[in-house]
Amino acid sequence: MTSLPAEPASDPADEPLADGSAADGPLVDGPAADAEPRQRRPTLRSDLRASIPDGVIALIVTAAVFALLYVRIRAETSSTVSVMPFMTDTSEFWMYFLSQAFGWSALLWAWITVVLGLLLSGSRPSWLRLSGPRLERLHRTTSLNTIALIVAHALFFAAQLVYSDTARWHSAIGTAFVETFVPGGYDSGTGKLAIPLGQAALYLAIPLGLLFYVRHRIGPKTWRVLHRFVIAVYVLSIWHTLLYGTNVWYDGLFRNTIWLLQLPIAALLLLRLLKPARRSEKLRGPRGGSPAAWALRLTGRLAVVGVIAALIGVLVSGNDGGRTVAPEDTSSSHNDHD
Repeated sequence: MTSLPAEPASDPADEPLADGSAADGPLVDGPAADAEPRQRRPTLRSDLRASIPDGVIALIVTAAVFALLYVRIRAETSSTVSVMPFMTDTSEFWMYFLSQAFGWSALLWAWITVVLGLLLSGSRPSWLRLSGPRLERLHRTTSLNTIALIVAHALFFAAQLVYSDTARWHSAIGTAFVETFVPGGYDSGTGKLAIPLGQAALYLAIPLGLLFYVRHRIGPKTWRVLHRFVIAVYVLSIWHTLLYGTNVWYDGLFRNTIWLLQLPIAALLLLRLLKPARRSEKLRGPRGGSPAAWALRLTGRLAVVGVIAALIGVLVSGNDGGRTVAPEDTSSSHNDHD
């Protein structure tokens, strides 16, 4: 590995706070003074090697989810059967179920990555036993595996479209590519909105996740600004799941669990904003700096409080405004791959 060149002098306002937490982590801006040794810069190759154990765990989780989905479909206890009755033919649609399994593990790994990033970018809690370098390395490896899982999710979805298409193989592959990877190419049911959301998450995740490895070329400040959009990848993934995940199509335990898992992230984000690692991000009075910047930071904190209140409201009421009951007659429900 090459040595890390000296960084340009930073604004004193950007210096870490006295608690020592403030270095640049890969997936949510912020870092740790005790992060990777300054003489060594993490490389994509080294992180890919380090991500293998984490990737094996992700595959095991995916296999377990696939087994659960498969058993529920066979037993006709999954809401997927209510939405798409033809899916009971498991020998025909097993790749679709595998795509779903990869999608769920991708969402879980994205959740873990965001949580680790928020822990890195703010004042680390005293109960967290992982050192800064270990936490940052884990954050990078889960980020890389999240990208891999999203790609696998999309590829198996496309493979199912090819397998189920009665057209000639080259036509089937072309159609599957357009419907899976081209925004607007999928024009059926909720997929008209849900699929582009998933595509946006994929096309944002890859560059935003890999920019970490060239941040010394684009500049750390530019990288931090771009990296903050990673949270958009996660939000798009959640939205895609709630709209298109037929096993969480209706209100119930599984759908509520998704909402419940957003509370820790919202709480960590609020803590990150209330106790930022950089002095320049503190909420000082409007006289202590730019009034516009102060107003923007205050608005951000109030918005997160509003999100937390909305999440609690959804969990208490058990209704997020989506579908509430399955149709009594499923024989005519969605005769496409929606």
